[in-house]
Amino acid sequence: MTDSEKLSDNKGTLERHKGSNGATQKSRLYTSSESLSSREDRNDLVRSSSHTPSNKAQILTMPQFGLRDTLIKCEMLKNEELYTYLENFSFFLGTYNVNGQAPKESLRPWLSCTLNPPDMYCVGFQELDLSKEAFFFNDTPKEVEWAKAVSEALHPAAKYALVKLVRLVGIMLIFYVKKEHAEFISEVEAETVGTGIMGRMGNKGAVAIRFCFHNSDICVVNSHLAAHVEEYERRNQDYKDICSRLQFRQLDPTQSQLTIMKHNVVLWLGDLNYRISDLDVDDVKEYISKKDFETLHSYDQLKREIDKEAVFDGFVEGEIDFQPTYKYDTGSDKWDTSEKCRVPAWCDRILWKGKNIVQKHYQSHMILKTSDHKPVSSLLIIGIKRVNEEAYKKTFEEIVRNIDKMENECIPSVTLSKQEFHFNDVKFMEHRAQTLSLLNDGQVPCQFEFIQKPNELTYCKPWLTANPPKGFIPQGGSVDIDLEVFVNRSTAPELNFGKQKFEDILVLHLERGKDYFIAVTGNYLPSCYGTPIHLLCQLREPIQDMPLETLCELAEMPGDQIAENAEKPLDIPKELWMMVDHLFRNAIKQEDIFQQPGLRSELGEIRDCLDTGMPDSLPGSNHSVAEALLLFLDALPEPVVPYCYYQQCLESCSDASQCEKIISMLPQCHQNVFNYLAAFLRELLKNSASNRLDVSILVTIFASLLLRSRVKQDYAEKRKTQEFFQHFLSQGPC
Repeated sequence: MTDSEKLSDNKGTLERHKGSNGATQKSRLYTSSESLSSREDRNDLVRSSSHTPSNKAQILTMPQFGLRDTLIKCEMLKNEELYTYLENFSFFLGTYNVNGQAPKESLRPWLSCTLNPPDMYCVGFQELDLSKEAFFFNDTPKEVEWAKAVSEALHPAAKYALVKLVRLVGIMLIFYVKKEHAEFISEVEAETVGTGIMGRMGNKGAVAIRFCFHNSDICVVNSHLAAHVEEYERRNQDYKDICSRLQFRQLDPTQSQLTIMKHNVVLWLGDLNYRISDLDVDDVKEYISKKDFETLHSYDQLKREIDKEAVFDGFVEGEIDFQPTYKYDTGSDKWDTSEKCRVPAWCDRILWKGKNIVQKHYQSHMILKTSDHKPVSSLLIIGIKRVNEEAYKKTFEEIVRNIDKMENECIPSVTLSKQEFHFNDVKFMEHRAQTLSLLNDGQVPCQFEFIQKPNELTYCKPWLTANPPKGFIPQGGSVDIDLEVFVNRSTAPELNFGKQKFEDILVLHLERGKDYFIAVTGNYLPSCYGTPIHLLCQLREPIQDMPLETLCELAEMPGDQIAENAEKPLDIPKELWMMVDHLFRNAIKQEDIFQQPGLRSELGEIRDCLDTGMPDSLPGSNHSVAEALLLFLDALPEPVVPYCYYQQCLESCSDASQCEKIISMLPQCHQNVFNYLAAFLRELLKNSASNRLDVSILVTIFASLLLRSRVKQDYAEKRKTQEFFQHFLSQGPC
């Protein structure tokens, strides 16, 4: 039987930061001087007062300080205008999608286009390297080549120090400052987030660098969003994912995590990939020839989405008076003459958010011809908050005197908006939230924190979070806390069969005050996501049509007993068959299948269809169904190749016959699923000319899902699992 038959039947110190989220790096470029102009020195003064960053985001979590320290910091922030003044500095922002090319020409016409040397450079690249090695292993020689090209093209009238370089696959951001400003740069961190398939792959996503300059907090983001004209909703989703998932301070338990928007200034650049809609290519070129960029801009997707407040709320973009920067024939200024004949678009953009910012120029640089994009630059003049040391000391001393008078006078207290929260019909990977409001009705400021209950490691169940989990409330003030629930692959198995109840008690503790108890209850709707293969094979009806008692009994029953008591099980889970069959019939030639993410709203509709049986056919795009399949495999409590066979697979990875022998030893339902998926993937590879897939792409994506370890795999193990699975894609089973 053929595979198709089977399927149809059934310059300073360089710091580099690469890789996944969480690998936060901090740096400080200078040695503390006696001056209070550095933030660390001012914090030391606060601590020695027997205390608060000027960063608003830090106010809510200061566990390294006591209540007194936090209060001083809050009061200093409220009175910041008494001891700071604004001074203007110039920021050069540049973005360039280099289409996988090596640098072939000087970047000086782009990076040194200003008359005077800028104080800062933030230079972003996209598609630095389009090779599979860069995509799969995040390693590329192009990083060094382009970093060198940048350093050689900085304005010759000043000397610069390299503060930070961060890269995720082909997205790179480089941050330089004039050497005389280096001592005033502190709290430097870099982070990355991928928004590719399953929210992990780094072919699309963002890198960011945050830092403090004098008394201002700045975050610079370089992003590469989803491609194709029709995918503007996907681009919107990418933007929102980056804003919510890219967080700093992930490795510092003493401080709350810091998001992009919790900075005084946010600078956002990159290939945002928004296109021009509702015009054909000839009309667009006609507007360009007339230099009627204002009319053409009214058809720009990014402008339309911003006007609808769908993305970049509060951001500003300067007037666009240059022609679209995409797509050109490489090495020329000619519009795309390929068969696809792309409609010109302003893919490459620079926006900002914050006060006291003026744009001096916003332009493209047509002289550079290395790529099918043109680089873009913007020069911003930003008013940075500097500290007057004498005024700072005077303000600080006055605040300390006032706090000394009121300290220990009263016990803090708060009023809670409510103490019982119920979440009805929670679904797999569906974010839900309710708001708990705290009002400080006491006579003094207070500090709150959710604390662990006896014999528990964390303050809440893993499917629940309180945001923020701790904070500070001034007298008469209030704070909203989001109680968020989210069931993922690690928490779904216990909830699917009632092994864990959907309930928890949170303990809210006030420093020097009493504890408050908050009840969180709800019900979770069982899902095929997070349910073992052998149990799904026993379910002929959708899982949500089954009584919970029946599901609980099946979950508790040994496998051999299930076989004795039940009718013949399905060969493979019907949910898996529905997804693969849909893709086999509709997406066998789909370009970039398993490489382009789906829409979150469609993933929810697909999950509901699988769990309820309604509607009869799967909704959503082919990309959404493909990602739903990957999420299904990722959520299996026991992978397709059970954990107990993992080591054998590694040891036999180079021997095809041994690999096949191991698969033949798997439990029958696991063996069926493995062979079914392998047959489907071989069919995909037969259509690689259309879908642009190859063995290495599919092996990389699927090996990590089918053959998982209980602990994090190292690089060598990943290569072995890929080698193991490749035997089954290169040829059919014997």
